[in-house]
Amino acid sequence: MQIIDTIKNSARRNPKRIVLPESGEERILRAASQASAEGVAEPILLGKQGDIEKLSGIIGISLKGIEMVNPPTSDVLGEYVKKYCELRSEKEVSESLATRILSKGLYYGAMMVRVGDADGMVVGAATLTASVIKAGHLIIGFQRDIGTPSSFFIMDTGNREVGEEGVLMYADAAVNPDPTPEQLADIAISSARSARALLDWEPRVAMLSFSTKGSASHPAIDKVVRATDIARAKDPSLLIDGELQADAALKPEVAKKKMKDSGSVAGRANVLIFPDLNSGNISYKLTQHVGGAKAYGPILQGFAKPLSDLSRGAKAEEITGVIAIVSVLAQSKG
Repeated sequence: MQIIDTIKNSARRNPKRIVLPESGEERILRAASQASAEGVAEPILLGKQGDIEKLSGIIGISLKGIEMVNPPTSDVLGEYVKKYCELRSEKEVSESLATRILSKGLYYGAMMVRVGDADGMVVGAATLTASVIKAGHLIIGFQRDIGTPSSFFIMDTGNREVGEEGVLMYADAAVNPDPTPEQLADIAISSARSARALLDWEPRVAMLSFSTKGSASHPAIDKVVRATDIARAKDPSLLIDGELQADAALKPEVAKKKMKDSGSVAGRANVLIFPDLNSGNISYKLTQHVGGAKAYGPILQGFAKPLSDLSRGAKAEEITGVIAIVSVLAQSKG
């Protein structure tokens, strides 16, 4: 069974309400139909019902039973406007401006999640990642002790000798170009929480570098070491180690050769934290396209409630998988 099938089975146990703002996208409608049919979520489509039904008819899919909401004419738009003005009180946003903002699907969907009218949001098929993160920051907010949004990929490698029977989590591969030590620590902590909530793992977090425990010296290595120390201080229960080269993180025999005491992470890591976006993005694409792994993501993390971006080239079946992932993450939020 592939990891996405395991995730879908978890989603079916308690499917959550997932809002999809981009109803003008054929792939989104197909994914909503599939997610509903498979029982992994209760999709909510934002947009004019007539337009949505017209497009669904053209592409030949059923949206029977799927909720549709048109933000500009919604019964709760006024309540959302007041809430937005409260959230942005330091900017003294007028109600007319707030109304224009919340009439847009992205911001209306984020407010649905904020107030509990939806459990999570999936967006990005036709929306820039920066815009998704901005809406999440302004409306949903971050987790209490996290100040850095980030992302992760689930990599199903097929090599049962690494990670959790071949499955690894990679972070951050989509958001932060050059994180500071503090940001890198946030990414590590967020990724560990995501691994627990989504995959029911005991996360073993490796902070990756081109050095293993002082085998080289460079400011880039110092950043990883500092980030590891910060993460340990913020969450003493976290199983984390660094700096580690990738082979020392993944292979027990290599860890034993390179380290006097490999501990509980080296050679057994299931969560890999890359020092920057260059290394993270390159690695996930090489793992996928050269190694033949299946890649699921990027999934945003660090927010107070589940929110995920999409690759703008994502296929409908991949979007269905992301909807299932966000549904499972929402289960951990109650």
